[in-house]
Amino acid sequence: MSEENEDINSEPEICEVFTYDEEKVERLKKEVAVTEGLSTFFKALADDTRLKVIHALSQDELCVCDVANILGSTVQAASHHLRVLRNIGLAKYRKEGKRVFYSIRDRKTAGFIQKVIEDLKKKGI
Repeated sequence: MSEENEDINSEPEICEVFTYDEEKVERLKKEVAVTEGLSTFFKALADDTRLKVIHALSQDELCVCDVANILGSTVQAASHHLRVLRNIGLAKYRKEGKRVFYSIRDRKTAGFIQKVIEDLKKKGI
């Protein structure tokens, strides 16, 4: 019979003997391996400016100058944020003459981010 202790003020309990479920551990090692590289993706998203860019790009394709004006930043700063989003596979670009246009590459991920933004707005956050 297992004993559960939910007292948050108590000392954390540890096993008194070192033994583990080898089958379970091996199965879960393979499953958690898929998270490799996710921290890079989430670090890129953990930036208010890049979230604004994603939000704007999810509405329409934009040139770098458009993004800079939306952000109230320099073209160089906007270009940096767009490059980060491109490097994580969320944005793509195309050249048209001397202009560079960015759009969302991964609509599913952008849709998820949009949903989170909408939910936060509803909650007043």
